[in-house]
Amino acid sequence: MIHNVHQREFRATEARLSELLDEMGGPNDRLWPRGWTPMVLTQPLAVGSDGGHGDIRYRVTEYEPGRRVEFTFTPPTPLDGTHALEVLPGSRPDTAILRHVLMGTPVGVAGRLAWTLMIRWMHDCVLEELLDNAGAAVGDPPARQATRSTWVRLGRCALREGDTSRSPSQT
Repeated sequence: MIHNVHQREFRATEARLSELLDEMGGPNDRLWPRGWTPMVLTQPLAVGSDGGHGDIRYRVTEYEPGRRVEFTFTPPTPLDGTHALEVLPGSRPDTAILRHVLMGTPVGVAGRLAWTLMIRWMHDCVLEELLDNAGAAVGDPPARQATRSTWVRLGRCALREGDTSRSPSQT
């Protein structure tokens, strides 16, 4: 079982982070990192919207506007489970947390190998860049931006990652 969490607290209100959450997968998405295959949904963010990025496919299975969106992986994704992005109260006034939680199980031997050797590292990098984007969008950029390890750069080359097209038919 995979339980992977990325979160960051920002000097920003929940309302500011909520705006970013509600833009996910759309043409004005300020969270999704540039230079990665874009996250695209076939319709506006809502329960039932299909989408994904590259070979990672999912469907929106829960959506509470401004609070939480949950995606359930669909075939041919080599994971069975969900990932969710949520906005939470911060530890101090005028702060808020953006949290991403992936819960799942690799599908078969190929899924275990893919997660262990490539997906995990690229996923972690995308999420840290996404949190950097959130900070920049709310005026609280990180002191040090996420960097792409050699392993991530090799994985991106192997997958030809980086198509910046936003067409759902190409995701």
